[in-house]
Amino acid sequence: MSDGTAFAREELRRVAIPGRSAAVAIGVFDGVHRGHRHLIGHLVDRARRDGLAALVVTFHPHPRSVLRPETPLTYLCGLEERVELLRALGVDDVAILAFTSELAQLSARDFVSLLVQELRMKLMVVGSDFALGRGREGTADVLAAIGGEMGFAVDLVPLLAAGGEKVGSTAVRQALAHGDMETVASLLGRPFDLRGPVVKGAERGKGLGFPTANMAFGQDRALPAFGVYVTRAYLRQGVYRALTNIGLRPTFGARGGRASGGGEDKPTVETFILDFQGEVYGQELCIELLHRLRGELRFPSPEALREQIEKDVAATRAYLS
Repeated sequence: MSDGTAFAREELRRVAIPGRSAAVAIGVFDGVHRGHRHLIGHLVDRARRDGLAALVVTFHPHPRSVLRPETPLTYLCGLEERVELLRALGVDDVAILAFTSELAQLSARDFVSLLVQELRMKLMVVGSDFALGRGREGTADVLAAIGGEMGFAVDLVPLLAAGGEKVGSTAVRQALAHGDMETVASLLGRPFDLRGPVVKGAERGKGLGFPTANMAFGQDRALPAFGVYVTRAYLRQGVYRALTNIGLRPTFGARGGRASGGGEDKPTVETFILDFQGEVYGQELCIELLHRLRGELRFPSPEALREQIEKDVAATRAYLS
């Protein structure tokens, strides 16, 4: 037995509930958007009706990052947040399987046999576009045939659509790329958020009279279009109205700026928290991005930037009033 399969068995055994068979949904569930919630809701309903444990099996990293490593991949939410969101939907537990090249080589039959052996799976809940196993051979029809042999049923859940289009991660990413946070929130069923510890920055905002909390975040985290956003900030002290800039800070170029005209090489997430005074370094900060005010601009001087920030703060207050 390969290490990849052994680790998968160990994780599946961790979530198995003694004495209870399981209904299982499988997928990456990045973002846990409304389409995912539609599927998980069906899983939980069927499990409760049939006296089964409702279990979710998710993969990390994303299979595409293993199968096509040359293609950059970002996540709509972090793994910890993904599990938190899935559990909030009423499932009994979530198994996190490390997706490896070894796991990718398993046939559909071999993979589902793991679920039957370790979880006592009696029901698999899948979307109409679902497939698993080597070469995505395990379509719903194939899985139903295997289930007839192994003793589990397959429930096919119609895809959730909005405006005639599938509610899926691709639609979320497209709206995110345009900074359309209202559409993103509609597809997710909640505001898009970013989370991370507050770290020391260059403190240029403080010099302008608008001290910002500089968030550290993973480079594989999906970001919206660069620009200035109305946000809601969550700190241990409470919930606050806020203004967030996401981008490369083009007004401030290190030592004269880059060849492209100033700015920085890696995007930053800087949040000015309205009506707040206090130390936030080292705290975990969560911001919900509610509305894009404008794109990121390069200003001729710090004074011009300060004047624009004043306008942005006023626009934020008006939006949240």
